[in-house]
Amino acid sequence: MQITDLRSDTVTKPTPGMLQAMFSAEVGDDVYGEDASVNALESKTAALFGMEAGLFCPSGTMTNQIAIKVHTQPLTEVICDITAHIYQYEGGGIAFNSAASMALVHGTRGKMTPQQVEAHIRPPDNIHFPETKLVALENTCNKGGGTYYSIEEIAAISRVCRRHQLALHLDGARVFNALAASGDSAQDYGRYFDSISVCLSKGLGAPVGSVLLGSSGFVNRARRVRKVLGGGMRQAGYLAAACIYALDHHVERLQEDHRKAKELEAALLQTDYVESVLPVETNIVIFRLNAVYSDKAFVDALASKGIRAASFGPQMVRFVTHLDVTEQMLQHTLQVLQALSRTPVTTA
Repeated sequence: MQITDLRSDTVTKPTPGMLQAMFSAEVGDDVYGEDASVNALESKTAALFGMEAGLFCPSGTMTNQIAIKVHTQPLTEVICDITAHIYQYEGGGIAFNSAASMALVHGTRGKMTPQQVEAHIRPPDNIHFPETKLVALENTCNKGGGTYYSIEEIAAISRVCRRHQLALHLDGARVFNALAASGDSAQDYGRYFDSISVCLSKGLGAPVGSVLLGSSGFVNRARRVRKVLGGGMRQAGYLAAACIYALDHHVERLQEDHRKAKELEAALLQTDYVESVLPVETNIVIFRLNAVYSDKAFVDALASKGIRAASFGPQMVRFVTHLDVTEQMLQHTLQVLQALSRTPVTTA
């Protein structure tokens, strides 16, 4: 049975062209700064986003955690949305790594407004509170169903941060999806963010890797933190070469993933078992089931037809499209979604 894996865009395999790039990579010891492919990736990604320097790391969690560690100290606080990846899915890393606290904003589908950010800034002269140091945004917002901040929204939050002398970090887990949907320029991001985590192992299809961007001074400090966290990967150029290939060949095709997600949204809205679907903006489809199926029963029903999906909370399911989801797989999934309306099961 052919498997269509819609659990996440992290499940992709390297393409033949990407594998060839990996096999032919020029490598050295990156901890000594001698891996040509890593150096090229860091410079390339920094230039794309208008930043001075980059640091290659194994994961987006590591780049986020390093950035927070550099920007904060104990007794300080990070402002983020309550659904943010840095709060929900990084193992309590902010407390463990940085001994910082968090001010959680109840935004709309993962997005905070400038007014909400400003309202959560602590009075700097009141010793009862932690000192606000950092604001963190996520683009796209995973739990928000792939919503994204436009450059105008980013600029407005940046102005609040500058006014209060706060650093602004971007968890760019799916930043290229946001750029593909908005039409904004990556170059503009360097004007507003003090640091950016650029993930290359989701929609762009690299097997491993994220790049942390910032000023040269910031990246020098981040490199020291990466070492402490065990993130020095020696001959990492084989992985960096895959990331360079992804940047060169897999950015423009993201529109295909967005189209497929919209087709899934349309099909789900025609079924008798879906209560609602979060409006699809990029490649993430989150929907709520009615009483016809429990989330477990629905995921199991899909699995029996060769389709993998992720439960995303009580009665919630998530699909994520990516470069390994072919047109044939999409059509098969659409047919199964339609067929499941005719064969409902009771809630488990």
